[in-house]
Amino acid sequence: MTFGSLVRSTLVVILVLVIQSTLGLDLHFWGAHPELIWLLPVASGLVAGPARGAFIGFGAGLAADLLLPTPFGLSALIGSILGFSTGFIMARTEGSPWWVSMPIAAAGSAGAVMLYAVIGAVLGQEQFIDVSLVPIVVVVAVVNALFAPVAVRLMTWALPSPELRRPALSTGGNRW
Repeated sequence: MTFGSLVRSTLVVILVLVIQSTLGLDLHFWGAHPELIWLLPVASGLVAGPARGAFIGFGAGLAADLLLPTPFGLSALIGSILGFSTGFIMARTEGSPWWVSMPIAAAGSAGAVMLYAVIGAVLGQEQFIDVSLVPIVVVVAVVNALFAPVAVRLMTWALPSPELRRPALSTGGNRW
């Protein structure tokens, strides 16, 4: 990763964290709020593959962990898994249309929320399982699916290096 890509990725992570910690916490649907931070590993995996997806997922999760009163490193672990798995899946599907990012973001975000709750409970945070996970999973999946194309564009800007980018998502000859 070049220095410019690292700076741009850091700016995107900070932007998403600011939006998440200000606007995102004020929005409540069925008692749950959006978790936009899970979009970054998904978008990075889609744009730059499994290694960069895991790297961005770890960094974004670590930054989110600084703001959360949960076990430190839990978001970083989940972000790494999410970014790697998204990139791994997309490496097997060349030339997917742009809208594929939406269902992948929904599925990945839902899986991240559930995995976060299960691993958190294993680490002694039983309240993660006690809360109703269904509304949280639905809200996070739907909101992240809606914002997935924006996140993919941001990560395409943040990771523009030709050796890192793959044509995983095609737009019919029109590159974002």
